[in-house]
Amino acid sequence: MKTLRLFVASLLICGSISAATPSTINNDDSCDVNVGPAATLLLPYFEVETNPNPAVKAQTTLFTITNVTRYPQIAHVTLWTDLAFPVLTFNLYLTGYDVQAINLADVIVRGAIAPPNGTTSATTPGALSTSSNPNHRSPLDCGNTPALLTPTLTNAVKSALTTGVYNPGGGVKACSTAGLVHANAIGYATIDVVASCTDRTPLDPLYYTTDLLFDNVLIGDYQRIGAAPAGTGAASVYDAAGNPMVHIRAVPEGGGAGSNVGTSLPYTFYDRYTPAARRTFDRRQPLPSTFAARYIQGGVGAFATNITIWREGFVGGEASCASYYNNSGMAYGEFVRFDEHENSYGLGIEACVGGCIVPISNLPATSRTSTTSSGFPVLTGTDVGGWFYLNLSSGAREGGYSDGTCRAVLSAQRAGFGTCNDTAVGNSGSRTTSQNWVITSMFGAAGTNRVSVDFDAAALGNGCTPEKPAGATIGPASHPGGSLLCPNNAKPANCSAATRPPGVNP
Repeated sequence: MKTLRLFVASLLICGSISAATPSTINNDDSCDVNVGPAATLLLPYFEVETNPNPAVKAQTTLFTITNVTRYPQIAHVTLWTDLAFPVLTFNLYLTGYDVQAINLADVIVRGAIAPPNGTTSATTPGALSTSSNPNHRSPLDCGNTPALLTPTLTNAVKSALTTGVYNPGGGVKACSTAGLVHANAIGYATIDVVASCTDRTPLDPLYYTTDLLFDNVLIGDYQRIGAAPAGTGAASVYDAAGNPMVHIRAVPEGGGAGSNVGTSLPYTFYDRYTPAARRTFDRRQPLPSTFAARYIQGGVGAFATNITIWREGFVGGEASCASYYNNSGMAYGEFVRFDEHENSYGLGIEACVGGCIVPISNLPATSRTSTTSSGFPVLTGTDVGGWFYLNLSSGAREGGYSDGTCRAVLSAQRAGFGTCNDTAVGNSGSRTTSQNWVITSMFGAAGTNRVSVDFDAAALGNGCTPEKPAGATIGPASHPGGSLLCPNNAKPANCSAATRPPGVNP
């Protein structure tokens, strides 16, 4: 009888644990984003000097893509403005175990993709490579990938990334609010594994039914090269830093274009662009919304920090040109600055419901902002370092709204991710949890030397973590089906006070 009671008890324990886990653990079925072979790479921010001084090395961003399999792969690159407007796509044909570097100054300023020869399927495969990929679609059309863009298109891309005015001609609809105004070209990039070489962007529904693949085969990194930021050194001094790009896996991986395979993810990276009737066609991991970011703010001539922030907009694939400006001022949940003596300074918006503080004016879909900016809580006292708590979930709301109006373009396949009742478009039940990514850039003087480094901020949750309300206790977040906290079914005595679920006492 004792054996039977132990067996029954073990079944009850296993049942309670399995109820809190994803429906499958195949393919590492998880929202935890790590640096490993992926189906999509995100370059959260790039900056390129478009009118360089010939006597001084120009500021630019470079990225490199590597195919870690023996099969040839097609990497489809999309360049987006800082308002999440796509302005250029091009394809990189990678033979097995191939690697390709891109200098975005070549593309944006000179209109050249991988000079001098571009990237085509004419590349001779190595001895360990295969010559074909069963997931590729005929006709492949990669031999027609141009090495040079037309002057009209080059100028249109440059204009969109610096002035927000996009007019490529050729029957493509122009847009005068594609991005914000900058001295340099600013935006972000996505790189997807696809089935053939096309010029479609992720806004096109056909991109999901005929192009997008789900094989986790790419790795990538970036290098940022630029003049020392104002006030931190001589203008002729250059900083350089690098970091892995964001590696976003397809879960579960594999399958041909248009394959509709189930996933337990609550929503996906490309959620707002997938066809409304086929939201589950994409199965790329969603990104988190809460982060902890270190800073050092030592003053002029000393060490300083910029925070790079990528944010999911709420303008969908069928949006009008004018609506992209709405991505320039999205609400956020809460910013709290901690100094080295645990003093805290906060700035909260509570999704702009019942009164709204205008967000950082230059915190659109992508931005790089000094920690001295007035958009961050002001640092007082004598400390020169600490960390930020950043709750970046937009609630699908614009910064200027105070009546709770939201944009119901963000869906969720699982409950528990907020509710956006947008009666103006006849939609309700859309998620309010939004995706984000944060990179910390530290730079400055270390004696007579210059030092610069980029690194990802620590996520306090992941893409399976529901929106954390402003004013909630700051700390690791929990989510249905998995937790960064102690499990709900664990004995409180077995958990430390810092990791118990909310409301659970010893």
